Amino acid sequence: MPKRILQGVVVSDKQDKTIVVKVERRFTHPLFKKTVRRAKNYHAHDEHNTAKVGDVVSIEESRPLSKLKSWVLVEPGK
Repeated sequence: MPKRILQGVVVSDKQDKTIVVKVERRFTHPLFKKTVRRAKNYHAHDEHNTAKVGDVVSIEESRPLSKLKSWVLVEPGK
């Protein structure tokens, strides 16, 4: 099974080797047929502390690295 890759914005880089990424998804509401935005925060492993707040990054699913971390930074943002 392929690993999921998500794209989002870094909202926190205060922890050592960990970033918090806000991923937003858009979908059409089944009843009202309007576009709805939902956001979720993911903790991701950043080995070299390269990502900073505001960067757009890609994260990839991985084995659990800690209680909250099961994603790894794939490509650092701008």
